[in-house]
Amino acid sequence: MRRWLAWLWLCALCLLAGCAAPQAKAPVDLPSWADGPSRSAIVAFVNAVTDPSSPDFVPQEERIAVFDNDGTLWSEQPMYFEVLFAFDEVHALAPSHPEWKTRQPFKAVLEGDKAALAKSGHAGMMDLIVATHTGMSVDQFSQRVGSWMQKARHPSTGMLYNEMTYVPMRQLLDYLRAHGFKTYIVSGGEVEFMRPWTQAAYGIPPEQVVGTALGTEFVDAGGTFQLMRLPKLEFNDDGPGKPVAIQRYIGRRPILAFGNSDGDLQMLQWTTAGPGKRFAGLVHHTDSKREWAYDRDSSIGRLDKALDEARAKGWTIVDMQKEWKQIYVTDKP
Repeated sequence: MRRWLAWLWLCALCLLAGCAAPQAKAPVDLPSWADGPSRSAIVAFVNAVTDPSSPDFVPQEERIAVFDNDGTLWSEQPMYFEVLFAFDEVHALAPSHPEWKTRQPFKAVLEGDKAALAKSGHAGMMDLIVATHTGMSVDQFSQRVGSWMQKARHPSTGMLYNEMTYVPMRQLLDYLRAHGFKTYIVSGGEVEFMRPWTQAAYGIPPEQVVGTALGTEFVDAGGTFQLMRLPKLEFNDDGPGKPVAIQRYIGRRPILAFGNSDGDLQMLQWTTAGPGKRFAGLVHHTDSKREWAYDRDSSIGRLDKALDEARAKGWTIVDMQKEWKQIYVTDKP
């Protein structure tokens, strides 16, 4: 009996001292980020603004971080994924629209005619967006987006689109939230296209998603109340529209902003123009083997003026090839 009590007492002492079993190591911060200038800059910034003894300390309620989506949190080649959604929706809806067989740009989508599609230009793209994004309730559209996200696959990689989010950026979002940041998406993508899946993909709830907005109207259909999506552009959340949207929907200037293209330049300028310590980051697509390599000459996600300004002002430029150990969840770290 005494031996058993002595053993229990020893176990209790070991538990209190933390020696009952080997202790698991604390998770490594940003494990998919290689040691390098970008990771160091991020960690140094977060430490500076979250340490109460630091001269750069920022109260938690002011720790706002904003992120572009396309090309920043997930891939955007060979075309923005929302456009690929629209193409898939044209095929799905075509049986109910026999006129599309002879009407551009729908004919081009159905036949895979890239030249005719390119010729249709911005007006043709808006026709596709209106046909696939409006004329239904917000709930109906959300269901269609959710269903597409669950089964549609990328034309080049064969992956589900939600598998093409960037592991390092998801880790960065988690890292920031663990340090008291509130994270937002501020994207040129249509807001109701993003809201159905951003919580699962990034841990960002729909109320923290800001984007381009099509018209919405409240409708009383005999006691059935709905929000209907209208065929008109209400707000374009791209370029200079991003700081406007931040003020309109968030109401605080961010202290951290991340983008990847010239469409994010004004958001980065607005963020860094505020008082105190600020962080601006660009994801530079340099990895042609694991993803795509592009910048100044790309028609999708062009990075030209923002790249020059980032270099001139000392913003953080993430070299995807050198600084990310892993890109997608399907990659081997």
